[in-house]
Amino acid sequence: MHYALFYDYAPDYLARRAEFRNAHLKLAWASHARGEFQLGGVLAEPVDGALLVFRAETPQVVEDFVKADPYVANGLVTGWRIRPWMTVAGSGADQPVYPD
Repeated sequence: MHYALFYDYAPDYLARRAEFRNAHLKLAWASHARGEFQLGGVLAEPVDGALLVFRAETPQVVEDFVKADPYVANGLVTGWRIRPWMTVAGSGADQPVYPD
């Protein structure tokens, strides 16, 4: 199953992220190496949040990521939510649905 993790950023996110960015990226790439973290990045225009996509059996993997994320621990993320994402099209879809 895919999960979408949405982050809401603090107004001063861009000014403060440099201090925590390397640790955040290490966490993301380690999760990717385990096959969990698929894609992630900032939502632009305006830069007020991020979208991160995971593949996991349960949302606990995503919750553990959030708990370990220095952006969350240091207040750069002011809110977050996890949504199951039922993927049906594309080479990585969990439940591919093809046209007739």
